[in-house]
Amino acid sequence: MKVQEIRDLTKDEIDAKVEKFKKEYFELRVQAKTGKLEKQARLKAVKRDIARLLTIKNELSKKA
Repeated sequence: MKVQEIRDLTKDEIDAKVEKFKKEYFELRVQAKTGKLEKQARLKAVKRDIARLLTIKNELSKKA
């Protein structure tokens, strides 16, 4: 996700996206351990998306 897309979301939408990405990250980790993961780079991308979402959520809470 791009930063501008995240900034347009509400806090509730950010929370929902974080939960969605955490579930996906967990599933990708399981696939990696079992040797069924096809795109290794997706792990890194999902992890960064989670970090972006949490960073912007933190910024929004500090402004309020």
